[in-house]
Amino acid sequence: MTGQGYTALSEELKHRQQVERPRIIQAIAEARSHGDLSENAEYHAAKEAQSLNEGRVAELEDKLSRAEVIDVSKLSGNTVKFGATVTLVDEDTEEKKVYQIVGESEADVKSGRVSITSPTARALIGKKEGDSVEVNTPGGGKSYEVLKVAFR
Repeated sequence: MTGQGYTALSEELKHRQQVERPRIIQAIAEARSHGDLSENAEYHAAKEAQSLNEGRVAELEDKLSRAEVIDVSKLSGNTVKFGATVTLVDEDTEEKKVYQIVGESEADVKSGRVSITSPTARALIGKKEGDSVEVNTPGGGKSYEVLKVAFR
């Protein structure tokens, strides 16, 4: 994953441990004070929130412990690989798109970050400026031309 992705996951973990966990514990304590736990909806909702939060904490700790952080600014070249920012033009509509190829946990298509395992990234890997690319997407096939490959 990129350094930016690692930082984002670290921040989420910190927030869940230092903000969410104490808030949920407080909600459980407050719900307990209401009496009978067998019919206490607040208590059950707080326990479920605790379970979901602790599951996400474990998932984040696992991802961060196994993460291989790659400094994209030290990469270079003219072929598409992990970390590359690729400018494409749709051969049908002439619409330009810019994507950075990142790890699965940091992908966000709306912000132009596609997962290395996505159909688009898999089709782009190894391509150079001027190459044409056929991408099989769930919405059907798309044809792109690689305009630019950069590492930032």
